[in-house]
Amino acid sequence: MQRSLVILLASSLLVGSVAVPTGPAAAQTEPVTSPSGARVEGMSLRGTDDRAEITIRGSLGTPAYAVRSRDEGRVVVIELEGASMPSSGLTLSGESSLVSRSTTSEIAHGVRLELVTRHPVAYHASVVDGRLVVRLDRLAEGEGVPVAGSALASADRQDAAAPLSVRGVSIERRDGRERVIVELSRGAEFRMLPGATGPARLEIAGASIAPDAEREIETLHGTLVRGASLRQAAGRTVVEVERVDGAQGTAIREGNRIVWLFAPGALAAEDGRPRGRTIARETDYRAVMASSDGIDPDALEGMDSEEAAAFLTDVPLQVDAARGRRSFRGRRIDLDFNNADIHNILRLLAEVGGVNIVTSDDVTGNVTIRMRNVPWDQALEVILQAKGLGMVRRGNLIRVAPLETLEKERELAISRRKQLEDLAPLETRLVPVSYATASELEERVQELLSQRGNVSVDERTNVLIVRDIGENLDDIEELIRTLDTQTPQVLVEARIVEATSTYTRDVGIQWGGDVTMNTITGNPTGLIFPANVGVVGGNYDQNSPTAGLSPFTRTVATPNYAVNLPATTGTGQGGALGLTLGALGGNVNLNVRLSAAEANGVVRIISSPRILTLDNHEAHIAQGTLIPYSQISAQGVQTAFQEAILSLRVRPHVTADGSVSMHVAVTRDEPDFNRTSTRGDPTILKRNAETDLLIEDGHTAVIGGIYTRNTGRQVDQIPFFGDIPILGVLFQRRRVRDERNELLIFLTPRIVNRSEALRH
Repeated sequence: MQRSLVILLASSLLVGSVAVPTGPAAAQTEPVTSPSGARVEGMSLRGTDDRAEITIRGSLGTPAYAVRSRDEGRVVVIELEGASMPSSGLTLSGESSLVSRSTTSEIAHGVRLELVTRHPVAYHASVVDGRLVVRLDRLAEGEGVPVAGSALASADRQDAAAPLSVRGVSIERRDGRERVIVELSRGAEFRMLPGATGPARLEIAGASIAPDAEREIETLHGTLVRGASLRQAAGRTVVEVERVDGAQGTAIREGNRIVWLFAPGALAAEDGRPRGRTIARETDYRAVMASSDGIDPDALEGMDSEEAAAFLTDVPLQVDAARGRRSFRGRRIDLDFNNADIHNILRLLAEVGGVNIVTSDDVTGNVTIRMRNVPWDQALEVILQAKGLGMVRRGNLIRVAPLETLEKERELAISRRKQLEDLAPLETRLVPVSYATASELEERVQELLSQRGNVSVDERTNVLIVRDIGENLDDIEELIRTLDTQTPQVLVEARIVEATSTYTRDVGIQWGGDVTMNTITGNPTGLIFPANVGVVGGNYDQNSPTAGLSPFTRTVATPNYAVNLPATTGTGQGGALGLTLGALGGNVNLNVRLSAAEANGVVRIISSPRILTLDNHEAHIAQGTLIPYSQISAQGVQTAFQEAILSLRVRPHVTADGSVSMHVAVTRDEPDFNRTSTRGDPTILKRNAETDLLIEDGHTAVIGGIYTRNTGRQVDQIPFFGDIPILGVLFQRRRVRDERNELLIFLTPRIVNRSEALRH
């Protein structure tokens, strides 16, 4: 049986030696402390379809940054620790067809830039002359996305040919972090070997140890780092750091030095689940698959983290399907067993996956399986499910036991923890509240209290008095500090721009006269009948304008108009010209009066109401007048008032990325004294816009607009005569009118206390 297992293992390594990582890149370098007052002043982008380069510049000093990716390498997130940006915000200038969208925001601990790419990418970050440069390279079709931390720190190329040596290692403590400083003869590439427990290891390829370098260093004052050592192995130098359990390290290169920073990390709870924030560490995926790719097997030395264990979870693999589907990233293998002992199967999977598997005494039975081209971790899950088993992981150590046993152990751990809570001494802590109301936070605090805890509020000082065990008090205080932040204040400014243009033209004519043929005037017709003839224009009345027909008087009693179609003229409007022609003796008289008027006007009105309000609070501002009008009722004539106001009503909400979502209503009413009722009361012109919208902080949006145009052409004429070409104008009055009105409403929100309120 031993021999068959060895043969099967060899065949499995040959058949399934190609590993296909299916998880997204999750590498992230933990940010170090940034210099005080770091500020981002600009961001630029350039590139092509296959590569893009993002440059972040400003007063950064030695920038502290973190880079990570998700969604299978299609989203890259860059964070600058402790940095700020201008109140007007930042935009990513330039363009690259590889990047489809970018979002810049200010977060609690710095500035975040999120890039959405059209294809999966691998990233590389470096610092050049105080600027952060991140390069994105498109992955080839079918190429797997690199696993956590596949990026290597870049080395300077100008002195790459010089011999590389490690001159020494020192340990120092600064800003609450402990640092291990590795001095090199020149800049070099390095990588961190994964490991959640035990010594932390950093490898410098092609480096030797200088003869005068101290190989063993110890410190008596370190709380996280106890010592460091140097050793030479197969053409490389390995730096090992003795650390406390859970301490997390991040290495960055500064010139010819490697600065390795350590900070307290999240320790595993008793039930095996990690607590707190976990940060992926730098590693090299090529080393994980060294046994199948022909690379030096010594590269696997010290690789005892979850990366080497194909990212197995630390909870039993039998997970309810409703919680989501797990992804399997282990090397694909073939298995074909008939009634094989489960212990031998587990030993085989441990060998293939590079992990340690320990089984309890009550794990027994045989397994018959046939699998082809499946990840080894998926095969392990299926086998455990078939036998009613589960597993718990600690580092790269996997313990397999029946599910009932694991459930009992978990219940015992919960019971033991509950007993510790019941016996722990109670403490009292006063937590002052600055911006919120203590009574409003009391309900949130109640949710975190143990059965023995209680909370009360001192309304005079706005202080929460919390009594509970020490562990809960820390969580409660952290919750209060997170919620007790400044409420964003939003200044909303509306601009109502109204432009009106009018054009009118009125052209009219009046003419007439009289012709007399009789014996009195000495020109009879010479006929028996009619001997006397008189023709007189008869289209006039007492209101017909006659000014201009006589140089001696403004009014003419009998103008004798035959055509009376005047334009409306008068003081300040249009003009008129009169002409009188007559024969000797008054036998024939002709009166002509031409009148015309034209008007062209433009009016622009700008109204700008603005108001400041708190997030999620409605605000209203108005200005206007009350117009009196009369009402007739059974009680008699009463005076009532109609409002004509300019108002702005808004309820803003500040989103997490610093934009403003709001419901806004803008109203502009005004009296129109050109259109009045029979009693002289003016009409009210109403303009109103109400909408919901999302606007970036400081940007301006047009929320609405109304455009109207009224045109008209009117011709008054004498029938038949007015239709005669050319001569018809003597029998017509022409009027043209064109009125245009355009209304636009602009809205601009500004977060007044952005830097203080948007820290989360």
